[in-house]
Amino acid sequence: MDTPDQTLFSGKPITDIAASLGLTTADIIPYGDTKAKVRLEALQKNPQHGKLILVSAITPTPAGEGKTTTTIGLGQALAQMGKSVCLALREPSMGPCLGMKGGATGGGLSQVIPAEEINLHFTGDFHAITSANNLLSALLDNRIYHDKQMNIDPRRITWRRVMDMNDRALRNIILGLGGALQGIPREGGFDITAASEIMAILCLAESYEDLKTRLDRILVAFTHEGEPVTAGQLNATGAMTALLKDALLPNLVQTLEGVPAFIHGGPFANIAHGCNSVLATKMALSLSDWAITEAGFGFDLGAEKFFDIKCQSAGLDTAAVVLVASCRALKMHGGVGLKKLSGLNLEALEKGISNLDKHVENIAKFGEKPIVCLNRFAGDRNEEVDRIRKHCETRLKVPFAVSNVFAEGGKGGLDLARTVVEHAEKVSSPFHPLYDWNDAVTTKIETVARDMYGAEKISYTRKAERDLKSIEKLGYGNLPVCIAKTPTSLTDDPKIYGRPENFPVTVREILIAAGAGFLIPITGDIMRMPGLPKNPQADNIDVVEGKIRGIK
Repeated sequence: MDTPDQTLFSGKPITDIAASLGLTTADIIPYGDTKAKVRLEALQKNPQHGKLILVSAITPTPAGEGKTTTTIGLGQALAQMGKSVCLALREPSMGPCLGMKGGATGGGLSQVIPAEEINLHFTGDFHAITSANNLLSALLDNRIYHDKQMNIDPRRITWRRVMDMNDRALRNIILGLGGALQGIPREGGFDITAASEIMAILCLAESYEDLKTRLDRILVAFTHEGEPVTAGQLNATGAMTALLKDALLPNLVQTLEGVPAFIHGGPFANIAHGCNSVLATKMALSLSDWAITEAGFGFDLGAEKFFDIKCQSAGLDTAAVVLVASCRALKMHGGVGLKKLSGLNLEALEKGISNLDKHVENIAKFGEKPIVCLNRFAGDRNEEVDRIRKHCETRLKVPFAVSNVFAEGGKGGLDLARTVVEHAEKVSSPFHPLYDWNDAVTTKIETVARDMYGAEKISYTRKAERDLKSIEKLGYGNLPVCIAKTPTSLTDDPKIYGRPENFPVTVREILIAAGAGFLIPITGDIMRMPGLPKNPQADNIDVVEGKIRGIK
Protein backbone atom coordinates (compact mmCIF):
# COMPACT_ATOMS: atom_id res chain seq x y z
CA MET A 1 0.00 0.00 0.00
CA ASP A 2 1.45 3.34 -1.04
CA THR A 3 1.69 5.88 1.77
CA PRO A 4 -0.06 9.20 1.00
CA ASP A 5 1.80 12.47 1.47
CA GLN A 6 1.83 13.17 5.22
CA THR A 7 3.43 16.61 4.97
CA LEU A 8 0.20 18.36 3.97
CA PHE A 9 -0.45 19.31 7.59
CA SER A 10 2.28 20.16 10.06
CA GLY A 11 -0.04 20.71 12.98
CA LYS A 12 -1.68 23.60 14.78
CA PRO A 13 -0.18 25.04 17.97
CA ILE A 14 -1.22 22.82 20.87
CA THR A 15 -2.77 25.86 22.57
CA ASP A 16 -5.22 26.11 19.64
CA ILE A 17 -6.09 22.41 19.93
CA ALA A 18 -6.69 22.87 23.65
CA ALA A 19 -8.86 25.93 22.98
CA SER A 20 -10.99 23.89 20.56
CA LEU A 21 -11.91 21.71 23.55
CA GLY A 22 -12.67 24.71 25.74
CA LEU A 23 -9.40 24.42 27.67
CA THR A 24 -7.54 27.54 28.76
CA THR A 25 -3.79 28.05 29.03
CA ALA A 26 -4.18 27.49 32.78
CA ASP A 27 -5.56 24.00 32.10
CA ILE A 28 -2.53 22.73 30.20
CA ILE A 29 1.21 22.23 30.63
CA PRO A 30 2.75 22.59 27.15
CA TYR A 31 5.57 20.26 26.10
CA GLY A 32 6.83 22.41 23.25
CA ASP A 33 4.42 23.51 20.51
CA THR A 34 2.92 20.13 19.62
CA LYS A 35 1.90 18.38 22.81
CA ALA A 36 0.72 19.15 26.33
CA LYS A 37 -0.33 17.65 29.62
CA VAL A 38 -3.85 18.52 30.81
CA ARG A 39 -4.39 19.24 34.49
CA LEU A 40 -6.93 17.10 36.34
CA GLU A 41 -8.87 20.21 37.37
CA ALA A 42 -10.10 20.45 33.76
CA LEU A 43 -12.04 17.23 34.28
CA GLN A 44 -13.62 18.50 37.46
CA LYS A 45 -14.91 21.65 35.71
CA ASN A 46 -16.70 19.83 32.89
CA PRO A 47 -19.41 17.17 33.41
CA GLN A 48 -19.34 14.11 31.17
CA HIS A 49 -21.85 14.37 28.35
CA GLY A 50 -20.31 12.76 25.26
CA LYS A 51 -21.13 9.47 23.59
CA LEU A 52 -18.40 6.83 23.87
CA ILE A 53 -17.50 4.86 20.74
CA LEU A 54 -15.29 1.77 21.08
CA VAL A 55 -13.24 0.51 18.14
CA SER A 56 -12.02 -3.10 18.20
CA ALA A 57 -11.06 -5.67 15.58
CA ILE A 58 -11.10 -9.28 14.46
CA THR A 59 -8.20 -11.51 15.45
CA PRO A 60 -5.10 -9.67 14.11
CA THR A 61 -2.91 -11.13 11.39
CA PRO A 62 0.34 -10.05 9.67
CA ALA A 63 -1.89 -8.99 6.75
CA GLY A 64 -3.12 -5.99 8.75
CA GLU A 65 -6.52 -4.82 9.97
CA GLY A 66 -5.92 -1.13 10.69
CA LYS A 67 -7.75 -0.61 13.99
CA THR A 68 -5.83 2.48 15.12
CA THR A 69 -5.87 4.00 11.63
CA THR A 70 -9.62 3.45 11.47
CA THR A 71 -10.12 4.97 14.93
CA ILE A 72 -8.25 8.12 13.95
CA GLY A 73 -9.95 8.33 10.56
CA LEU A 74 -13.37 7.97 12.18
CA GLY A 75 -12.59 10.91 14.45
CA GLN A 76 -11.54 13.01 11.47
CA ALA A 77 -14.67 12.05 9.55
CA LEU A 78 -16.94 13.05 12.45
CA ALA A 79 -15.10 16.38 12.63
CA GLN A 80 -15.71 16.89 8.89
CA MET A 81 -19.42 16.35 9.61
CA GLY A 82 -19.27 19.24 12.08
CA LYS A 83 -19.32 17.07 15.19
CA SER A 84 -17.51 17.90 18.41
CA VAL A 85 -15.09 14.96 18.71
CA CYS A 86 -12.04 13.90 20.70
CA LEU A 87 -9.97 10.72 20.53
CA ALA A 88 -8.70 8.76 23.55
CA LEU A 89 -5.94 6.36 22.51
CA ARG A 90 -3.18 4.29 24.05
CA GLU A 91 0.42 5.43 24.08
CA PRO A 92 2.81 3.26 22.02
CA SER A 93 5.46 1.23 23.79
CA MET A 94 8.93 1.99 22.48
CA GLY A 95 9.98 -1.68 22.55
CA PRO A 96 7.67 -2.89 19.76
CA CYS A 97 8.36 0.29 17.76
CA LEU A 98 11.99 -0.83 17.59
CA GLY A 99 11.05 -4.49 17.18
CA MET A 100 8.51 -6.18 14.96
CA LYS A 101 5.31 -4.17 15.21
CA GLY A 102 6.64 -0.74 14.31
CA GLY A 103 4.90 2.49 15.28
CA ALA A 104 1.37 2.75 16.64
CA THR A 105 0.16 6.21 15.63
CA GLY A 106 -2.08 5.23 12.72
CA GLY A 107 -1.12 5.41 9.07
CA GLY A 108 -1.42 7.34 5.83
CA LEU A 109 -3.66 10.38 6.23
CA SER A 110 -5.12 9.10 9.49
CA GLN A 111 -2.35 9.61 12.02
CA VAL A 112 -1.76 11.37 15.30
CA ILE A 113 1.19 13.76 15.38
CA PRO A 114 4.02 14.29 16.21
CA ALA A 115 4.26 10.59 15.31
CA GLU A 116 7.99 10.05 15.90
CA GLU A 117 7.90 11.67 19.34
CA ILE A 118 4.76 9.77 20.35
CA ASN A 119 6.35 6.47 19.28
CA LEU A 120 9.58 7.11 21.19
CA HIS A 121 9.95 9.15 24.41
CA PHE A 122 6.81 11.34 24.05
CA THR A 123 6.24 13.12 27.39
CA GLY A 124 8.22 10.61 29.43
CA ASP A 125 5.27 8.69 30.90
CA PHE A 126 6.76 5.27 30.18
CA HIS A 127 10.04 6.31 31.77
CA ALA A 128 8.22 7.54 34.88
CA ILE A 129 6.33 4.24 35.13
CA THR A 130 9.56 2.31 34.67
CA SER A 131 11.27 4.37 37.38
CA ALA A 132 8.41 3.96 39.85
CA ASN A 133 8.30 0.21 39.25
CA ASN A 134 12.05 -0.21 39.68
CA LEU A 135 12.14 2.04 42.74
CA LEU A 136 9.79 -0.43 44.39
CA SER A 137 12.15 -3.26 43.38
CA ALA A 138 15.12 -1.40 44.84
CA LEU A 139 13.29 -0.65 48.09
CA LEU A 140 12.23 -4.28 48.38
CA ASP A 141 15.77 -5.61 47.90
CA ASN A 142 17.09 -2.94 50.27
CA ARG A 143 14.62 -4.03 52.94
CA ILE A 144 15.66 -7.67 52.53
CA TYR A 145 19.32 -6.62 52.90
CA HIS A 146 18.94 -4.33 55.92
CA ASP A 147 15.77 -5.32 57.79
CA LYS A 148 15.82 -8.92 58.95
CA GLN A 149 12.80 -8.27 61.17
CA MET A 150 10.46 -8.10 58.17
CA ASN A 151 11.51 -11.68 57.46
CA ILE A 152 10.88 -11.42 53.71
CA ASP A 153 11.48 -14.71 51.91
CA PRO A 154 13.82 -14.04 48.92
CA ARG A 155 12.40 -17.15 47.26
CA ARG A 156 8.90 -15.70 47.25
CA ILE A 157 9.39 -12.32 45.59
CA THR A 158 6.52 -11.66 43.15
CA TRP A 159 7.59 -8.17 42.01
CA ARG A 160 9.73 -7.93 38.87
CA ARG A 161 11.72 -5.11 37.34
CA VAL A 162 10.62 -3.61 34.00
CA MET A 163 12.02 -1.73 31.01
CA ASP A 164 10.41 -0.33 27.86
CA MET A 165 12.36 -2.54 25.49
CA ASN A 166 12.00 -5.98 23.93
CA ASP A 167 14.83 -7.97 25.53
CA ARG A 168 14.39 -11.72 25.91
CA ALA A 169 17.77 -12.06 27.67
CA LEU A 170 16.34 -10.29 30.72
CA ARG A 171 13.27 -12.49 31.20
CA ASN A 172 15.04 -14.57 33.88
CA ILE A 173 18.18 -13.39 35.67
CA ILE A 174 20.12 -13.80 38.92
CA LEU A 175 20.36 -10.74 41.18
CA GLY A 176 22.70 -9.86 44.04
CA LEU A 177 25.88 -11.58 42.88
CA GLY A 178 29.31 -10.23 43.85
CA GLY A 179 29.60 -10.87 47.56
CA ALA A 180 28.07 -9.87 50.86
CA LEU A 181 27.95 -6.14 50.11
CA GLN A 182 26.05 -6.54 46.81
CA GLY A 183 22.73 -7.79 48.17
CA ILE A 184 21.06 -11.17 48.66
CA PRO A 185 21.42 -13.50 45.64
CA ARG A 186 18.06 -14.53 44.24
CA GLU A 187 16.24 -15.20 40.99
CA GLY A 188 14.53 -12.29 39.26
CA GLY A 189 13.71 -10.91 35.87
CA PHE A 190 12.26 -8.13 33.75
CA ASP A 191 8.86 -7.59 32.14
CA ILE A 192 8.20 -4.94 29.51
CA THR A 193 6.89 -1.68 31.01
CA ALA A 194 3.57 -1.96 29.16
CA ALA A 195 2.86 -5.20 31.06
CA SER A 196 3.68 -3.75 34.47
CA GLU A 197 1.12 -3.35 37.22
CA ILE A 198 2.18 0.30 37.57
CA MET A 199 1.03 0.86 33.98
CA ALA A 200 -2.34 -0.74 34.76
CA ILE A 201 -2.66 1.30 37.95
CA LEU A 202 -1.93 4.55 36.10
CA CYS A 203 -4.56 3.66 33.49
CA LEU A 204 -7.27 2.81 36.05
CA ALA A 205 -6.57 5.51 38.68
CA GLU A 206 -8.95 8.50 38.67
CA SER A 207 -7.12 10.85 41.04
CA TYR A 208 -3.90 11.18 43.01
CA GLU A 209 -5.68 9.73 46.03
CA ASP A 210 -6.86 6.74 44.01
CA LEU A 211 -3.35 6.32 42.60
CA LYS A 212 -1.83 6.23 46.10
CA THR A 213 -4.45 3.78 47.34
CA ARG A 214 -3.73 1.42 44.47
CA LEU A 215 0.05 1.72 44.83
CA ASP A 216 -0.24 1.08 48.55
CA ARG A 217 -1.85 -2.33 48.10
CA ILE A 218 0.58 -3.76 45.50
CA LEU A 219 1.60 -7.27 46.54
CA VAL A 220 5.39 -7.62 46.18
CA ALA A 221 6.47 -10.63 48.25
CA PHE A 222 5.73 -13.02 51.11
CA THR A 223 7.45 -13.57 54.45
CA HIS A 224 8.90 -16.90 55.51
CA GLU A 225 5.61 -17.46 57.37
CA GLY A 226 3.61 -16.91 54.18
CA GLU A 227 2.28 -13.46 55.09
CA PRO A 228 1.86 -10.95 52.19
CA VAL A 229 4.17 -7.94 51.89
CA THR A 230 2.81 -4.83 50.17
CA ALA A 231 4.28 -1.62 48.79
CA GLY A 232 2.58 0.23 51.64
CA GLN A 233 4.48 -1.83 54.20
CA LEU A 234 7.72 -0.85 52.46
CA ASN A 235 6.79 2.86 52.71
CA ALA A 236 7.21 3.07 48.94
CA THR A 237 3.93 4.77 48.01
CA GLY A 238 4.87 8.41 48.53
CA ALA A 239 8.05 8.31 46.46
CA MET A 240 6.37 6.27 43.71
CA THR A 241 3.55 8.80 43.55
CA ALA A 242 6.09 11.61 43.24
CA LEU A 243 7.67 9.87 40.25
CA LEU A 244 4.22 9.41 38.68
CA LYS A 245 2.92 12.91 39.47
CA ASP A 246 3.10 14.28 35.92
CA ALA A 247 2.61 10.91 34.23
CA LEU A 248 -0.94 10.73 35.66
CA LEU A 249 -1.92 13.80 33.62
CA PRO A 250 -3.36 12.91 30.17
CA ASN A 251 -1.38 13.93 27.08
CA LEU A 252 -3.04 16.10 24.42
CA VAL A 253 -1.96 15.99 20.76
CA GLN A 254 -3.82 16.14 17.41
CA THR A 255 -4.46 14.20 14.22
CA LEU A 256 -3.23 15.19 10.76
CA GLU A 257 -6.55 17.04 10.33
CA GLY A 258 -6.29 18.86 13.65
CA VAL A 259 -8.72 16.71 15.64
CA PRO A 260 -7.87 16.68 19.39
CA ALA A 261 -6.52 13.40 20.71
CA PHE A 262 -5.64 12.28 24.23
CA ILE A 263 -2.88 9.65 24.18
CA HIS A 264 -2.31 8.27 27.65
CA GLY A 265 -1.33 4.91 29.06
CA GLY A 266 -0.17 1.98 26.98
CA PRO A 267 -0.87 -1.51 28.33
CA PHE A 268 -0.80 -4.41 25.85
CA ALA A 269 -4.05 -6.37 25.54
CA ASN A 270 -2.33 -9.76 25.25
CA ILE A 271 -0.44 -9.43 28.55
CA ALA A 272 -2.37 -6.61 30.30
CA HIS A 273 -5.79 -4.95 30.01
CA GLY A 274 -5.13 -3.14 26.73
CA CYS A 275 -6.97 0.16 27.23
CA ASN A 276 -5.94 3.80 27.49
CA SER A 277 -6.37 5.60 30.81
CA VAL A 278 -9.73 6.16 32.46
CA LEU A 279 -8.77 9.80 33.02
CA ALA A 280 -8.14 10.39 29.30
CA THR A 281 -11.39 8.68 28.32
CA LYS A 282 -13.38 10.71 30.83
CA MET A 283 -11.71 13.93 29.70
CA ALA A 284 -12.69 13.17 26.10
CA LEU A 285 -16.27 12.52 27.26
CA SER A 286 -16.30 15.78 29.21
CA LEU A 287 -14.81 18.01 26.53
CA SER A 288 -16.59 16.73 23.41
CA ASP A 289 -19.87 15.25 22.19
CA TRP A 290 -18.19 12.21 20.65
CA ALA A 291 -15.33 10.36 22.37
CA ILE A 292 -13.67 7.61 20.37
CA THR A 293 -11.41 5.03 21.98
CA GLU A 294 -9.95 1.66 21.07
CA ALA A 295 -9.12 -1.61 22.79
CA GLY A 296 -6.02 -3.53 21.83
CA PHE A 297 -5.72 -6.51 19.49
CA GLY A 298 -8.92 -8.51 18.81
CA PHE A 299 -12.23 -8.12 20.62
CA ASP A 300 -11.58 -11.34 22.57
CA LEU A 301 -8.67 -9.65 24.36
CA GLY A 302 -8.73 -5.86 24.71
CA ALA A 303 -12.44 -5.25 24.28
CA GLU A 304 -13.45 -8.01 26.71
CA LYS A 305 -11.17 -6.40 29.30
CA PHE A 306 -12.46 -2.95 28.33
CA PHE A 307 -15.98 -3.99 29.34
CA ASP A 308 -15.28 -6.39 32.21
CA ILE A 309 -12.50 -4.36 33.87
CA LYS A 310 -12.37 -0.74 32.68
CA CYS A 311 -16.09 -0.06 32.25
CA GLN A 312 -16.98 -1.95 35.41
CA SER A 313 -14.45 -0.12 37.58
CA ALA A 314 -14.94 3.36 36.07
CA GLY A 315 -18.69 3.34 35.38
CA LEU A 316 -18.33 3.74 31.60
CA ASP A 317 -20.60 2.51 28.80
CA THR A 318 -20.54 2.64 25.03
CA ALA A 319 -23.01 4.16 22.59
CA ALA A 320 -21.62 2.05 19.73
CA VAL A 321 -18.95 -0.56 19.00
CA VAL A 322 -17.03 -0.66 15.70
CA LEU A 323 -15.45 -3.96 14.65
CA VAL A 324 -12.65 -3.52 12.09
CA ALA A 325 -11.82 -6.17 9.49
CA SER A 326 -9.98 -6.28 6.17
CA CYS A 327 -10.28 -8.49 3.10
CA ARG A 328 -6.60 -9.40 3.48
CA ALA A 329 -6.96 -10.49 7.09
CA LEU A 330 -10.12 -12.52 6.41
CA LYS A 331 -8.43 -14.35 3.54
CA MET A 332 -5.49 -15.13 5.80
CA HIS A 333 -7.92 -16.55 8.37
CA GLY A 334 -9.23 -18.61 5.47
CA GLY A 335 -5.85 -20.23 4.91
CA VAL A 336 -4.11 -17.97 2.36
CA GLY A 337 -0.41 -17.25 2.93
CA LEU A 338 0.81 -13.69 3.41
CA LYS A 339 2.47 -13.56 -0.04
CA LYS A 340 -0.69 -14.67 -1.89
CA LEU A 341 -3.24 -12.23 -0.51
CA SER A 342 -3.41 -9.89 -3.50
CA GLY A 343 -5.36 -12.23 -5.77
CA LEU A 344 -9.12 -12.73 -5.80
CA ASN A 345 -10.03 -15.70 -3.57
CA LEU A 346 -13.69 -15.77 -2.56
CA GLU A 347 -13.39 -19.31 -1.23
CA ALA A 348 -10.76 -18.32 1.33
CA LEU A 349 -12.71 -15.16 2.13
CA GLU A 350 -15.84 -17.19 2.89
CA LYS A 351 -13.85 -19.50 5.16
CA GLY A 352 -12.13 -16.63 6.95
CA ILE A 353 -15.38 -14.78 7.60
CA SER A 354 -16.01 -17.28 10.38
CA ASN A 355 -13.51 -15.31 12.50
CA LEU A 356 -15.56 -12.15 11.92
CA ASP A 357 -18.71 -14.07 12.87
CA LYS A 358 -17.18 -15.12 16.19
CA HIS A 359 -16.28 -11.56 17.17
CA VAL A 360 -19.75 -10.28 16.23
CA GLU A 361 -21.22 -13.00 18.45
CA ASN A 362 -18.83 -12.02 21.24
CA ILE A 363 -19.93 -8.39 21.13
CA ALA A 364 -23.57 -9.46 21.35
CA LYS A 365 -22.80 -11.22 24.64
CA PHE A 366 -22.30 -7.78 26.19
CA GLY A 367 -25.66 -6.60 24.85
CA GLU A 368 -24.15 -4.64 21.95
CA LYS A 369 -24.72 -4.85 18.19
CA PRO A 370 -21.52 -3.83 16.40
CA ILE A 371 -20.93 -1.86 13.24
CA VAL A 372 -18.64 -3.89 11.00
CA CYS A 373 -16.09 -1.64 9.29
CA LEU A 374 -14.17 -2.97 6.32
CA ASN A 375 -10.85 -1.16 6.20
CA ARG A 376 -10.20 -1.03 2.47
CA PHE A 377 -6.67 -1.67 1.22
CA ALA A 378 -5.36 -0.76 -2.23
CA GLY A 379 -5.94 -3.76 -4.47
CA ASP A 380 -9.07 -5.05 -2.66
CA ARG A 381 -11.54 -6.44 -5.20
CA ASN A 382 -15.11 -5.15 -5.38
CA GLU A 383 -16.33 -8.76 -5.41
CA GLU A 384 -14.70 -9.35 -2.03
CA VAL A 385 -16.09 -6.16 -0.51
CA ASP A 386 -19.59 -6.97 -1.80
CA ARG A 387 -19.41 -10.50 -0.40
CA ILE A 388 -18.55 -9.21 3.09
CA ARG A 389 -21.23 -6.52 2.90
CA LYS A 390 -23.89 -9.06 1.93
CA HIS A 391 -22.79 -11.41 4.70
CA CYS A 392 -23.04 -8.66 7.34
CA GLU A 393 -26.38 -7.29 6.17
CA THR A 394 -28.22 -10.54 5.42
CA ARG A 395 -26.71 -13.16 7.72
CA LEU A 396 -25.28 -11.23 10.66
CA LYS A 397 -27.84 -8.42 10.35
CA VAL A 398 -25.44 -5.77 11.58
CA PRO A 399 -24.62 -2.33 10.10
CA PHE A 400 -21.74 -2.33 7.61
CA ALA A 401 -19.50 0.44 6.29
CA VAL A 402 -16.40 0.67 4.11
CA SER A 403 -13.52 2.87 5.27
CA ASN A 404 -10.69 4.28 3.16
CA VAL A 405 -9.18 6.59 5.77
CA PHE A 406 -5.57 5.56 5.12
CA ALA A 407 -5.62 7.02 1.61
CA GLU A 408 -8.25 9.76 2.06
CA GLY A 409 -8.18 10.77 5.73
CA GLY A 410 -11.49 11.87 7.22
CA LYS A 411 -13.15 11.99 3.81
CA GLY A 412 -12.59 8.25 3.46
CA GLY A 413 -14.40 7.61 6.75
CA LEU A 414 -17.63 9.51 6.11
CA ASP A 415 -19.59 6.33 5.33
CA LEU A 416 -18.46 4.85 8.63
CA ALA A 417 -19.07 8.09 10.55
CA ARG A 418 -22.64 8.44 9.28
CA THR A 419 -23.33 4.80 10.17
CA VAL A 420 -21.89 5.29 13.68
CA VAL A 421 -23.95 8.42 14.32
CA GLU A 422 -27.16 6.78 13.14
CA HIS A 423 -26.50 3.73 15.28
CA ALA A 424 -25.28 5.58 18.40
CA GLU A 425 -28.15 8.04 18.52
CA LYS A 426 -30.67 5.25 18.91
CA VAL A 427 -31.73 4.44 22.47
CA SER A 428 -29.67 1.52 23.77
CA SER A 429 -29.63 -0.34 27.06
CA PRO A 430 -26.51 -0.39 29.25
CA PHE A 431 -24.02 -3.16 28.53
CA HIS A 432 -23.99 -6.20 30.78
CA PRO A 433 -20.68 -7.77 31.85
CA LEU A 434 -19.68 -11.26 30.88
CA TYR A 435 -19.37 -12.41 34.48
CA ASP A 436 -19.91 -11.28 38.07
CA TRP A 437 -16.72 -10.29 39.89
CA ASN A 438 -17.94 -12.33 42.86
CA ASP A 439 -17.98 -15.55 40.83
CA ALA A 440 -15.34 -18.14 41.65
CA VAL A 441 -11.99 -17.44 39.97
CA THR A 442 -12.21 -20.64 37.92
CA THR A 443 -15.74 -19.70 36.82
CA LYS A 444 -14.54 -16.29 35.60
CA ILE A 445 -11.61 -17.78 33.71
CA GLU A 446 -13.72 -20.49 32.13
CA THR A 447 -16.50 -18.06 31.20
CA VAL A 448 -14.08 -15.88 29.25
CA ALA A 449 -12.30 -18.85 27.67
CA ARG A 450 -15.53 -20.53 26.57
CA ASP A 451 -17.62 -17.50 25.62
CA MET A 452 -14.92 -15.28 24.08
CA TYR A 453 -12.44 -17.81 22.69
CA GLY A 454 -14.62 -20.86 22.01
CA ALA A 455 -12.60 -23.19 24.27
CA GLU A 456 -14.06 -26.43 25.55
CA LYS A 457 -11.57 -27.59 28.17
CA ILE A 458 -9.61 -25.36 30.55
CA SER A 459 -6.78 -27.08 32.39
CA TYR A 460 -4.57 -25.76 35.17
CA THR A 461 -0.94 -26.64 35.84
CA ARG A 462 0.05 -27.53 39.40
CA LYS A 463 1.50 -24.04 39.75
CA ALA A 464 -1.84 -22.51 38.71
CA GLU A 465 -3.71 -24.75 41.14
CA ARG A 466 -1.46 -23.58 43.97
CA ASP A 467 -2.03 -19.99 42.86
CA LEU A 468 -5.80 -20.50 43.04
CA LYS A 469 -5.55 -21.70 46.63
CA SER A 470 -3.33 -18.76 47.56
CA ILE A 471 -5.72 -16.27 45.93
CA GLU A 472 -8.65 -17.56 47.96
CA LYS A 473 -6.61 -17.64 51.19
CA LEU A 474 -5.45 -14.05 50.71
CA GLY A 475 -8.95 -12.76 49.91
CA TYR A 476 -8.43 -11.78 46.26
CA GLY A 477 -11.05 -14.12 44.82
CA ASN A 478 -13.51 -11.31 44.02
CA LEU A 479 -11.19 -9.56 41.54
CA PRO A 480 -11.88 -9.68 37.78
CA VAL A 481 -9.59 -11.68 35.51
CA CYS A 482 -7.21 -10.16 32.94
CA ILE A 483 -6.23 -13.21 30.90
CA ALA A 484 -2.84 -13.12 29.16
CA LYS A 485 -3.13 -14.95 25.82
CA THR A 486 -1.64 -14.84 22.34
CA PRO A 487 -3.32 -12.12 20.23
CA THR A 488 -2.95 -13.96 16.92
CA SER A 489 -5.43 -16.74 17.62
CA LEU A 490 -8.65 -17.34 19.51
CA THR A 491 -6.79 -20.28 21.08
CA ASP A 492 -3.63 -20.17 23.20
CA ASP A 493 -1.66 -21.39 20.15
CA PRO A 494 -0.50 -18.40 18.04
CA LYS A 495 -0.37 -20.48 14.84
CA ILE A 496 -4.07 -21.36 14.65
CA TYR A 497 -6.07 -18.92 12.51
CA GLY A 498 -9.76 -18.76 11.63
CA ARG A 499 -12.43 -19.88 14.07
CA PRO A 500 -11.31 -23.02 15.87
CA GLU A 501 -13.84 -24.63 18.19
CA ASN A 502 -13.84 -26.92 21.23
CA PHE A 503 -10.10 -26.60 21.85
CA PRO A 504 -8.20 -26.78 25.16
CA VAL A 505 -6.67 -23.79 26.97
CA THR A 506 -3.97 -24.24 29.58
CA VAL A 507 -3.57 -21.79 32.48
CA ARG A 508 0.09 -21.89 33.46
CA GLU A 509 -0.01 -19.58 36.49
CA ILE A 510 -2.12 -16.78 37.96
CA LEU A 511 -0.56 -13.50 39.06
CA ILE A 512 -2.12 -11.17 41.61
CA ALA A 513 -2.25 -7.50 40.59
CA ALA A 514 -3.80 -6.25 43.82
CA GLY A 515 -3.05 -2.60 43.14
CA ALA A 516 -4.56 -2.63 39.67
CA GLY A 517 -7.43 -4.69 41.00
CA PHE A 518 -7.36 -7.81 38.85
CA LEU A 519 -5.90 -11.29 38.53
CA ILE A 520 -3.70 -12.28 35.56
CA PRO A 521 -4.08 -15.89 34.42
CA ILE A 522 -1.15 -16.70 32.08
CA THR A 523 -2.15 -19.09 29.29
CA GLY A 524 -0.07 -21.13 26.86
CA ASP A 525 3.45 -19.87 26.19
CA ILE A 526 2.67 -16.14 26.50
CA MET A 527 5.59 -14.02 27.75
CA ARG A 528 5.39 -10.67 29.57
CA MET A 529 8.71 -9.63 28.04
CA PRO A 530 8.76 -9.80 24.22
CA GLY A 531 11.88 -10.51 22.21
CA LEU A 532 13.22 -8.81 19.10
CA PRO A 533 12.69 -10.48 15.69
CA LYS A 534 15.56 -11.55 13.44
CA ASN A 535 15.38 -8.25 11.55
CA PRO A 536 14.11 -5.64 14.06
CA GLN A 537 12.59 -2.37 12.96
CA ALA A 538 15.49 -0.65 14.76
CA ASP A 539 17.67 -1.64 11.78
CA ASN A 540 15.77 0.87 9.63
CA ILE A 541 15.70 3.85 12.00
CA ASP A 542 18.07 6.76 11.64
CA VAL A 543 18.31 10.54 11.98
CA VAL A 544 18.67 12.36 8.65
CA GLU A 545 19.12 16.13 8.59
CA GLY A 546 17.87 16.33 12.16
CA LYS A 547 14.71 14.30 11.52
CA ILE A 548 13.92 10.77 12.66
CA ARG A 549 13.32 8.37 9.78
CA GLY A 550 12.28 4.74 9.56
CA ILE A 551 9.53 4.40 12.18
CA LYS A 552 6.59 2.68 10.49
